[in-house]
Amino acid sequence: MNTVRVFISENVKELLQFLRSISFSKAIRVGIAVTLPVLIGIELGYLEIGLALSFGAFWSSPSDVIGSFRHKKFGILFSATLVMIVSFIKGYLHFELWLLLPVLGLITFAIAQISVYGFRASLISFSGLMAFVLSFSLESELEIYQYALLLGAGGLWYLLLSKAWYRINPKAETEEFLSETYLLTAEFIETRGNLMDPHEDHVKLQSQLLKLQSDLTTNHETLREILILSRKASGWSNYQNKRLLIFAQLIEMLETAVANPVNYDRMDALFNAHPQFVKRFQDLIFEMSSQLRMISEAGNDPRKLPKNTAMSECFVNVRHEVTLLRETEYYEEYLMLQNLLEYQETQSEKLKIIKRLLGEHTIDETDFIDRKKARRFIAPQDYDPTLYFRSFSFKSTIFRHSVRLAVTVMIGYALGSIFAFQNPYSILLIIVVIMRPSYGLTRNRAKDRMIGTLIGGAIAFGVVFLIQDPYVYGIMGVISLVIAISLVQKNYKASATFITLSVVFIYAILIPDVLGLIKFRILDTLVGAGLSYMAMLWLWPAWEFVEMKESIEKSVQANKDFLQKITEYYQRKGNIPTSYNIARKQAFLETSNLSSAFQRMTQEPKSKQREMDKVYELVVLNHNFLASLASLSTYIKHYDTTAASERFKTATENIEKNLEQVLQCLKDKTCEVEGRSENDLLLEEPLPTFNSLEISNLGSTDKETVRGLQETHLVWEQLEWLFSISRKMLKLAKSVNLD
Repeated sequence: MNTVRVFISENVKELLQFLRSISFSKAIRVGIAVTLPVLIGIELGYLEIGLALSFGAFWSSPSDVIGSFRHKKFGILFSATLVMIVSFIKGYLHFELWLLLPVLGLITFAIAQISVYGFRASLISFSGLMAFVLSFSLESELEIYQYALLLGAGGLWYLLLSKAWYRINPKAETEEFLSETYLLTAEFIETRGNLMDPHEDHVKLQSQLLKLQSDLTTNHETLREILILSRKASGWSNYQNKRLLIFAQLIEMLETAVANPVNYDRMDALFNAHPQFVKRFQDLIFEMSSQLRMISEAGNDPRKLPKNTAMSECFVNVRHEVTLLRETEYYEEYLMLQNLLEYQETQSEKLKIIKRLLGEHTIDETDFIDRKKARRFIAPQDYDPTLYFRSFSFKSTIFRHSVRLAVTVMIGYALGSIFAFQNPYSILLIIVVIMRPSYGLTRNRAKDRMIGTLIGGAIAFGVVFLIQDPYVYGIMGVISLVIAISLVQKNYKASATFITLSVVFIYAILIPDVLGLIKFRILDTLVGAGLSYMAMLWLWPAWEFVEMKESIEKSVQANKDFLQKITEYYQRKGNIPTSYNIARKQAFLETSNLSSAFQRMTQEPKSKQREMDKVYELVVLNHNFLASLASLSTYIKHYDTTAASERFKTATENIEKNLEQVLQCLKDKTCEVEGRSENDLLLEEPLPTFNSLEISNLGSTDKETVRGLQETHLVWEQLEWLFSISRKMLKLAKSVNLD
């Protein structure tokens, strides 16, 4: 009985969370924007005008995605403008099939090529393609120019509604994405905690970490845009500044979570010899993970924030165990664990800061983040008009996608016209919706669309067979549309099911032959999905192994730049420059991009998965390299460090030299993996010996000595680890063939 109660409770909780989500909120907004003009038009006797406004609102809505409202506004306006232009041009395309096909392909290519300007531009392009394709099915009594202008007015109506919605709850997106970031960070920290256990499957956990880090980096990019680019308003500024400070702590928590005081082999050996430390550290790490989840659930209610008591008890237990080890002869192990403990103390301080910022704590304006400096963390999009034409090359993924889409649309329309399909435009719509630049995403969307359409068709037939009420059809059609839109990003298969339901219910009001409608709907979907899949295989395919070399190069270069900034800061000390944090952000971003590229590669046909083992090893090595850099970064930022020695400078120079050779190998294969030089031998010298008498006699007055020993151990350990990784990367880069 308790199991059933827990199951019901969890599902109700998920349902409520879904109903409060911004995805559902947007779907409601689109539903209102689409239905209200039609209802008013029916009431006033201007149905044609109401339909045009509804279509304009619907086709402009894709640009209403997460980000600063200023970007949303321009996205919706550009979408509305493109929809007007496209619909105006389509109004005069009354050609024979032989002439219409090349014109259709040319316009499709021109619209799809807009995606070269980035993600939001790709949504504007999608709006234009939808309007163009669906305009083949629409016959209006209005003049062509009137219809086009009303479509634009529909876009303005949607913008007005979106603006009003934003004014009512301007914090919704920020809160949801912060909540999701808390949860992802909690899961990342928990996975890192599981990695401490030598008996766990490290390969599986490492794969989970790569995926989580990629998701976190994506979330961070979105939050940067929301928090940094949003305009300040009365009563909103203090809230924004606090959330920006929280976001900064979450970024620091990711870096600290990635950080590891030694490589995993050394950690496994230590924890096998001293298993009691695994439980103590895991209890602490899991408690911090749990607290982040509680913060996510608390929202803006300070009363629900977790207390520090449980975390403090965990720290007491860990410190006790580490202190006991200090009294033995395991001197090096003691320093390793002491460094690991201090990483967790750093993590807990960030957690406490987040709770203070969410509570009643007042923040001094001097603590706020300078927005001018913060804007440097957002890479500006290049909107140079010449970029559109400069990308006319088959080396460009967007260009190939645009050409592929144009050809597939031409083939789809030709088949639909020659074989007398009920609605040839429906095939085009399926192609536009399913086809994406990457093979894996197109394949998955094609499969989900077909399954969703079959399920939706079966359900719709059953409902229409039992109910013959047009008003019920209308209500169910709108509800299905709202659910479909809200599920597009979360579950495309379910979204496709509800899209089919919506189409069938709406058409059932006008067309009595519902069974024929469902049959053609399924047939159109199968043809459109099949054409999309075959086009991805045979028409200028964009296989990920072609882009993989560039992804690896970018990740290695970003890690190299981050290492240079760490080296500079370690030598100069002082305040952390903004360029340092930008280099860190870029290293995390490019490593995540590399992981995502590899995941896309795994979804491609086996024949196109070149050098998979070597590529995966390079991906993992890049991630481990970043983890080691994060360890150095976290330590030197939070503790006073000694002057950089000549050995440190020589070691970092050798590591950078290895990375430079890695880049050279990936570019033109002219590099050589050299034998060991005299400088390499510096890294084979034993770590500074630790005098047992000196360690055992350390007291409260010898904290500086302890700190010096910890710093020497951690820094040199990481340098050895970084050098080892860079040598492995160099050998792989020399042997891997991705051309």
